[in-house]
Amino acid sequence: MSETRTAILAGGCFWCTEAVMNDVIGVKSVQSGYIGGDKPHPTYKEVCSGQTGHAEAVKVEFDPDAISLADLLDVFMGTHDPTQLNRQGNDVGTQYRSAIFLVDEQQREAAQDAIESWNADHPGERAVTAVEGPAEWYPAEDYHQEYWGGEGQRNPYCQATIPPKLMKLRKSFQKYLKD
Repeated sequence: MSETRTAILAGGCFWCTEAVMNDVIGVKSVQSGYIGGDKPHPTYKEVCSGQTGHAEAVKVEFDPDAISLADLLDVFMGTHDPTQLNRQGNDVGTQYRSAIFLVDEQQREAAQDAIESWNADHPGERAVTAVEGPAEWYPAEDYHQEYWGGEGQRNPYCQATIPPKLMKLRKSFQKYLKD
């Protein structure tokens, strides 16, 4: 078994991105958190205000023998709307931006390739997904972790936004689904 690798992805609401990534083969863990801003140890309330510069994101630990970074980024790009600048649906602000946060410079080419590939596959559309970082990662409060598997099932926002993303995952990325 190979070493676990890390990807940090911002696709709007971290609850949605976490729910998708938890269903992908090779993903060992997903942690919701904040990245890309200038305030150390921000709170959810501070990030939601849009004043910290942080994005809601997920830190994905994955087995590169089960899924490559390129394939993981393909799933990411295909399960959120990378064409919306600083928003996902009704969530508006830089905290909901579409971004791939580099863990190291070696990830830059894969990130840029994922964006270019998405653009090539979607003529007439353009991804605004940014490539940012490396930057300091701050885990979100405990109640945000594994949200869809618990509280999120009773949250009307989650009920409206997460199932369509999971359906997109199941329809377009079947070969990457966990059993």
